[in-house]
Amino acid sequence: MNNTHLTQTRFSNLELSDSILSSLKDTGFDYCTPIQRKALPLSLRGMDVAGQAQTGTGKTAAFLLATFQHLLNDAENDVEELVDDSDDIDAEKPTFKAVVKSNPIIKYPRAIILAPTRELAIQIHKDAVQLGKHLNFKLALIYGGTDYQKQLDSLKANVDIIIGTPGRIIDFYRQNAFTLDNIKVTVMDEADRMFDLGFIKDIRYLLRRMPPPDQRLNMLFSATLSYKVTELAYEHMNNPVLIRIESEEVTSKAIQQSAYCPSNEQKVPLLVGILNQHQPQRSIIFVNTKRCAEQLDDVLNANGYKTAALSGDVPQDKRQRLLTDFQDNKITLLIATDVAARGLHIADVSHVFNYDLPQDVEDYVHRIGRTARFGASGVAISFICEQYAYSMPDIEDYIEQKIPVLSITEDLLADIVKPEKRPERIKTGYQGKKPHQPRKA
Repeated sequence: MNNTHLTQTRFSNLELSDSILSSLKDTGFDYCTPIQRKALPLSLRGMDVAGQAQTGTGKTAAFLLATFQHLLNDAENDVEELVDDSDDIDAEKPTFKAVVKSNPIIKYPRAIILAPTRELAIQIHKDAVQLGKHLNFKLALIYGGTDYQKQLDSLKANVDIIIGTPGRIIDFYRQNAFTLDNIKVTVMDEADRMFDLGFIKDIRYLLRRMPPPDQRLNMLFSATLSYKVTELAYEHMNNPVLIRIESEEVTSKAIQQSAYCPSNEQKVPLLVGILNQHQPQRSIIFVNTKRCAEQLDDVLNANGYKTAALSGDVPQDKRQRLLTDFQDNKITLLIATDVAARGLHIADVSHVFNYDLPQDVEDYVHRIGRTARFGASGVAISFICEQYAYSMPDIEDYIEQKIPVLSITEDLLADIVKPEKRPERIKTGYQGKKPHQPRKA
C-alpha cells in the first residue's frame, strides 16, 4: 500500500478527543483521505453531510469518528455546568460542583448506522471496535440470517450504537427491544445500494420514528449522489452539505485492466494458466451463476488451488467462516456471484477476475473495486467469452475507456486436471440474472 491517496491533513489537527486520537495512533492512521478531510471538519461541528466517494476511500472511518465525537460531546454537555456550592456567601474562594444540566439518565441507543448488507455491517462493526477501543461505547451488531436471540439480548444492555441492516433492526424495533426516541446520530452507508436492494421503504420507516433531523447529526455516504439519493438526503437530513470526491475516471487508475477473448472451451485452461503465471496471493473470481461457481470451485481445487464458492444461498455462519478463511489466507481464491459479493470489504485483494462478464455495467465497476483499495494497486482481468461478449461494449461506454485485449498464447492455456465426479448438487437459490435485454437504439 502507498500513501498517494492521503492528504496533508492530520487527524491530530481536527477537533477529535484524545481517546479517539489514541485509537487512530494505534491503528497507524495519521493523515486523512480526501473524503475524511472534507467531511470531518463539517460533521465534527454538527453539520449534516451527504458524501460521494469511490469504494475503499475511508468513508467508514469518516462517519465513525464523527459519530464517536458527537456522542462524547453530547454526554459532556449534560454534566459540564458548574454551580456555586459555597455555604458562606462572603467566602473569598467559592467552591463549585458539577451538576447535570438535563436528565442525568442517558437514554439508549444514541446512534444507528444502517448498511445494505450483512457483510458491510460486520465490517463497520469491526472498524468501530478498532477505532473506539479507548472509548466506553457499547455496540450492537444486528443483521439477518443468524444469531437471532443473541442479537436480541445484546440490545438490552444499554447499547450506545446499533450497526446493522434495516430488516432485522425493524424486526427488533417492532418487538419494542429498543426505542428510536433518543437517536442523536444517524448514518446511512452505501445509500445507492439501499435503493438497489429494495431497502428504501425500510430506511424511511426507521427515519420517520427518530427525532426530527435538526435534533440529530445525519450522515449519508454513497458511491453516487443520484437524484433518488439526494432526494432521500434532503427529505431526512438537516440542510446537508453535499461533498463529492470524484475521480477523473469511473474506475480507479490504480487498477490495471485487461481482457482476453477465449472460446468457451478455453476459459478454464486460460484461467488456470493466468493464475499459474500471476500467482495472486488473494483474488476474487466473479461468475454469473451459482452452478458456474460450484463447477469452477471443483476444477480449481482439483488443480491445486485453495478455493471456496460463495453464492446467495450459502448459510450465514458458513458464509462468515469462508470470508474469515479468505482473509486469513487459508483460502486464496474466492469464487463469487454478484448477489453474494455486494458489500464485501476485504483488504489486500490483488487480482479480480471476471470469468463471466457481468450483465449490468455498474456491477463491473463494483467487482473490480474489490481491488486497489486504500491507495493500493490492483489487477482486473476479464474474459470476453462467447456467452457474455455482448456486455463489453456497454461496459466500455459506461467507464468511458477501452479495455486492452491481450492475445491468448499457448503457454497461457494450462493442462487441466479434471475433478472427480460427485453427486449432483441440489439446485437452490440464486441461479443468475434474467436474460440480457439488448440496448435500445
